[in-house]
Amino acid sequence: MNNKAKRMSAAGLLIAIGIVYGDIGTSPLYVMKSIVEGNGGIGNVNRDFIIGSISLVLWTVTLLTTLQTVIIALKATNHGEGGIFALYTLVRKRAKWLVLPALIGGAAILADGTLTPAVTVTTAIEGLKGLNFGGNVPVSTQNMVIAITVVILLVLFSIQKMGTSIIGKAFGPIMFLWFTFLGVMGVMNMAGDWSILQAINPIYAIRLLVSPYNKAGLFILGSIFLATTGAEALYSDIGHVGKSNIIGSWPFVFVCLSLNYFGQGVWILNNPTYRPADGGVLNPFFEMIPANIRLFAIILATIAAVIASQALITGSFTLVAEASGLKFLPRMNINYPSNEKGQIYIPSINKGICVATIAIVLYFQTSAHMEAAYGLSITISMLMTTILLYEWLVMKKVNTVWNWIFLIFFGVLDIMFMISSLTKFTHGGYVSLFIAGAIGFVMYVWYYGNKVRDKREARNAYVRLDEYTDMLTNLSHDENYPTYATNLVYMANVKYNKFIKREILYSILDKRPKRAKAYWFVTVNVTNEPFTAEYAVNTYGTKNVINIQLYLGFKKQTSVNVYIRQIVHDLIADGTIEAQPQEYTTTPGRDVGDFAFVIVQDVISPQTQLVGYEKWLVEARVRLQNLSSNPASWFGLEYADTIIERIPLILGRPNPSYIKRIKPKDYSNAKTK
Repeated sequence: MNNKAKRMSAAGLLIAIGIVYGDIGTSPLYVMKSIVEGNGGIGNVNRDFIIGSISLVLWTVTLLTTLQTVIIALKATNHGEGGIFALYTLVRKRAKWLVLPALIGGAAILADGTLTPAVTVTTAIEGLKGLNFGGNVPVSTQNMVIAITVVILLVLFSIQKMGTSIIGKAFGPIMFLWFTFLGVMGVMNMAGDWSILQAINPIYAIRLLVSPYNKAGLFILGSIFLATTGAEALYSDIGHVGKSNIIGSWPFVFVCLSLNYFGQGVWILNNPTYRPADGGVLNPFFEMIPANIRLFAIILATIAAVIASQALITGSFTLVAEASGLKFLPRMNINYPSNEKGQIYIPSINKGICVATIAIVLYFQTSAHMEAAYGLSITISMLMTTILLYEWLVMKKVNTVWNWIFLIFFGVLDIMFMISSLTKFTHGGYVSLFIAGAIGFVMYVWYYGNKVRDKREARNAYVRLDEYTDMLTNLSHDENYPTYATNLVYMANVKYNKFIKREILYSILDKRPKRAKAYWFVTVNVTNEPFTAEYAVNTYGTKNVINIQLYLGFKKQTSVNVYIRQIVHDLIADGTIEAQPQEYTTTPGRDVGDFAFVIVQDVISPQTQLVGYEKWLVEARVRLQNLSSNPASWFGLEYADTIIERIPLILGRPNPSYIKRIKPKDYSNAKTK
């Protein structure tokens, strides 16, 4: 989707509805169920409780989603991209400590990406449980619910490679139908008691927090907060659909959600003694739907649940890509299914979320148990986002009074919701915190491990490539050394067209000198255009030391071995480098020799003088590097002659070690046995 397509339009609004609102759009499936169940069931609620609960839901969504996210956060974009990492890049120069809320918030959002698919799909499929079809009950047990849920999730994750453009076009009309259905069902039930609209008055929300009818007290906010999960998707997915389309579509979505909550409230008040036929947990969403369209509602809810999962998955891809760029996570293979750079697919992350989501379904078994784990991590991420948004407002020179009002008001709200959600810790919340903690640990190690390395690395870690051209040329013609390869290609980041890491030249000159006819130093630069394919050459006045800067569009395959062969042909043809005629070949007239591609990786040297925490951090960072994807695949060199060469990384200033020479011991007078 290009920038023009991201302007507000009917098609853009439809795609936004299909991609962005799945998570928050399926909240009616479980919010009122969680609220009622948390108060002891339908027999323990009254009118004041229901009206107060709906009022809390409406004003929570109004404040956290409409005001904080749609009105304020969507203005804080970085070249059209949103999300907590994009926000961090805007404010990181203000203070070094701001990396902490970025790391914590990002980890929490990624953890939520594993919980949302589990909760929403399971809840929807549970609507089938016990339903009678022609005298038969196809889904009679919870095990059958779990089996169907797992199959649906496997299909969902398998289609991610199609990209959000295709998926959005397919899901847009369905989600439009879903929200319309929510609104219509809400209005149908509201007709039984229009006074439910009293919930619009926030005074009922405030009263409920101190009402004796509210058995959970302030902790009811843990269930209320479920109504706004997915708000972060509005911000994260702005790069996929555009700001205007989100702003334009949100009022329709908000109205439909509100009407449905009103309708569920009326149904609960009109059925105070209702008990589910199967003896399970009451879900007012499905119960308020007429029996003759219940099956249609369940099918539609299931599809909406799949789309809810889609919103979190695509948001996770965006966050991970941004995290890699910020050096929060190791480099990963990123695919671009469409001609829009913002729409990406990361195979390794897709597999990881898939495994974690299915594991959660199998572990918790029921949606009620999953809801106990759901929402806790998101309250943490929203607090971190509030902190970063405050810094952004300060940076934008907004009036100081308004900045402090924003920080105190939303900060207190976020803390209240977080404290309320902490009651879920022992009931399953520990799972979301464990996942968030594991992701945060990886981010912390990678980021601060790089910081320690950069800080402790010797000042002469980079050298000027042009100062070594004579030495490389002499080695190229020195027949005292065997030929290592005709073309020795190093995947190296040559900065400012001349600075290169010393370890690259160490590999050529110090680790058994590698003689080659031509030394190639290749830097891959990814452009913002999809199909760029250009290169620049600098030979420093030589015939065999060549610095290549590749400029490849994000949709172009990074097949360095293919491009480098063409470049060799070009440079031989115009006389930039020497010809490489091959005496032994199956291709007559072949003028390009063999290639050896070298990728240098670090290993911690025993001479490294780091101790304690810093040593552990760098060692952990190197282990993560070795566990990440094969670096040869980053450059399309899986089938080329590629060497992964490990160079000792010496950090700190090693103390010189000396050994004293002594005379040989005199054993002339020793007696033999």
